[in-house]
Amino acid sequence: MSQPPLEFSYPATLEKPALATQFKSDIEKLGFTIVEADFNRPWGGFFRLDDTQAPEFITRYFEGVALPAFAQAAPMSPKFLVVEPEMKLSWQVHERRSEFWRVLHGPVAAYLSPTDDQPAAPQIFQAGQTITIPVGTRHRLVGLEGRGIVTEIWVHTDPTHHSDESDIRRIADDFGR
Repeated sequence: MSQPPLEFSYPATLEKPALATQFKSDIEKLGFTIVEADFNRPWGGFFRLDDTQAPEFITRYFEGVALPAFAQAAPMSPKFLVVEPEMKLSWQVHERRSEFWRVLHGPVAAYLSPTDDQPAAPQIFQAGQTITIPVGTRHRLVGLEGRGIVTEIWVHTDPTHHSDESDIRRIADDFGR
């Protein structure tokens, strides 16, 4: 498997607001259009790109990677996730989307399960590795010692009712959300 491009490299000392500003600028310099951003998340933040740019995003960040069957023909949204060191997204599940992640900068950890019971230990993923999250799979991304950056293909599994940020059921959350 080839390594993803490493064009986003930020010092560990860069504070989250400055990181968000610089990362946004770097994404836009590549010609991508950001349609949604949120760096007020306690765990880090994200940039969602224009859905029409999914093919270019996939070519750039998933080169040499076989997409899972669920990502072959469905509508998609490309996204960047940034998880801060030693922070965790909620233990969550989605009803109208599958996700396919590729670690751009890592390592990161991820918990995955078909049930609401979170496994005792996460799996560790290095830069270049992928994480497949079919619809209904419970999952949680975790930052390790350094900041993790993950590229995501968000696959809408219901073509008549696309997923959005409200399509989330939090099973457990460190931040009381």
